[in-house]
Amino acid sequence: MTPTVLHLRSETKPLEHRSALTPTTASELIKAGYVVNIERSPERIFDDSEFEAAGATLVPEGSWVDVPADHIIVGLKELEEKEFPLKHVHVQFAHCYKQQGGWEKVLARFPRGGGTLLDLEFLVDDRGRRVAAFGFHAGFAGAALALEAWAWQLDHSEPFPGVASYPNEDALIADVKKAVDEGAKKAGRLPRVIVIGALGRCGSGAVSALRKAGVPEDNILKWDMKETSVGGPFKEITDSDIFVNCIYLTSKIPNFVNIESLQDPDRKLSVVCDVSADTTSPFTPVPIYTVATTFDSPTVPVEGLKTGPPLSVISIDHLPSLLPREASEAFSHDLLPSLLALNDWKSHPVWARAKTLFDEKVATLPPSALED
Repeated sequence: MTPTVLHLRSETKPLEHRSALTPTTASELIKAGYVVNIERSPERIFDDSEFEAAGATLVPEGSWVDVPADHIIVGLKELEEKEFPLKHVHVQFAHCYKQQGGWEKVLARFPRGGGTLLDLEFLVDDRGRRVAAFGFHAGFAGAALALEAWAWQLDHSEPFPGVASYPNEDALIADVKKAVDEGAKKAGRLPRVIVIGALGRCGSGAVSALRKAGVPEDNILKWDMKETSVGGPFKEITDSDIFVNCIYLTSKIPNFVNIESLQDPDRKLSVVCDVSADTTSPFTPVPIYTVATTFDSPTVPVEGLKTGPPLSVISIDHLPSLLPREASEAFSHDLLPSLLALNDWKSHPVWARAKTLFDEKVATLPPSALED
């Protein structure tokens, strides 16, 4: 029987250092009989030599386009916006299932070329729980940056400056602690932070970062479905210095905050970190901004406010890249049982559900999107 070939492509998203496969998971796949080809990458947190030492074959960057159609292309973030049809099975995050801006063009490339998208965001087990997610590290990184932005804005009128990935969590927390201490001296107090979705993976990561950075437990409002069930907007958000949104939505609910609620003359809120970063999604419960931010430019100001302090939003859609090694190891470890079943993906429940969802989404495409 011909072995299944997995081809890890090099990421093209700026400052994306994470990887869906790690040297550890690549080694396990090779032991299970897979052929694992790894594109050389100048950005990936793992050196090419680490994969080579694990037994993988290194191939040129960007070579996935021309490999045989039966190779499975594994990636992390969305592909570059190109027009050519896609002929392979792609395992990645595509961000095109929730009617995000431009979703038709992104999704249509797959059926136009006879390819298939198995979206990592929607891989779920028999109970509907995601088999692997970056949620914890997304929340951790988002809360960390929100604390730094809060401190920065206390005595700077210019935007919070760009940031780069960290080699490990300890290095990140050291910088955040320093910023919080300086901010507390200027403000005369430590920040009050509300985390919505605090019981989930993302929220637990945010709470963990806040605690490690020295925010007292009494200053952390940990909200989840119980607290939000009455429907927003919520004054507790505008009464806080920082709001970290960790809610993952696939349908519309009442907004947690909106421009009207931000006009509260007593508003203290100065930083929002929307970890979900569904900037253009109609389901967002934080409709106060329209621009996705980046590590180079982490914040965007909220316009139209008549009172209160300046308010900025962090909406980086790959926050775990702030801690790329740890985030990749955790994600790929959780994904490994499903990766090991890719040689029978059409029958394996996790992948079969992803294929069914793909087919359902393709059926919603306007006919014009499928034209070459």
